[in-house]
Amino acid sequence: MPTELLFRDDAYLRTATARVVAVHERGIELDRTIFYPLGGGQPGDTGVLIRASGERIPIVDTRKGETLDSVVHIPAPEAPRLEVGEPVTLEIDWDRRYALMRLHTALHVMSAVIVAPVTGGNIAPDRARLDFDIDMSLLDAQKIERETNALIARAVDTETVWITDEELDAQPELVKTMSVKPPRGTGRIRLLRIPGIDLQPCGGTHVKNVGEIGAIRVLRIRNEGRRNKRVEIALAG
Repeated sequence: MPTELLFRDDAYLRTATARVVAVHERGIELDRTIFYPLGGGQPGDTGVLIRASGERIPIVDTRKGETLDSVVHIPAPEAPRLEVGEPVTLEIDWDRRYALMRLHTALHVMSAVIVAPVTGGNIAPDRARLDFDIDMSLLDAQKIERETNALIARAVDTETVWITDEELDAQPELVKTMSVKPPRGTGRIRLLRIPGIDLQPCGGTHVKNVGEIGAIRVLRIRNEGRRNKRVEIALAG
């Protein structure tokens, strides 16, 4: 059954309550969750599920389930087995999630500085990268860092916008990523809008204001193939 995705409306929720709806070989499914499942280059959340008794079930990863909007919480090996119908309290590893949110939003800002098709991307708690279909000679680390930080310094609020599949089809330029297509099936697509900076489909978690990112630094730029020039960044502080 679909999971109510609480993080979609409020990425800042650190705790919530839920009920177990399924337990199987892949993991645990709940009726609602604050845990973001792996997708779009962003890792799945980690944290704990807490039983009414206070017993804590470590969650080491979160993945998408077999059906649309279902989420599987993967417990640590040897963790006690939860029962269907059991109430639990959810707690995510907030420090890890917030670092991912800051870096994910930073990649959106950087994609407005490097104007080229995005061929791939990945986010980790300590660094993130985008791959571009662009000539290597057009990538200058100091320029990218300076211009990205200048946009971050504007401290613009981010916004979530929903459009229909048909509206997206009429605006194909919104899709910057060549490797990942926006998820379809519900009839509507979620966009991240950073006014004056970026607008593109994205289902990940982001900060409310780009000023929360703080300064970034470019770690390295390298050639990963004819159509893949990789720019790797980290938070400066």
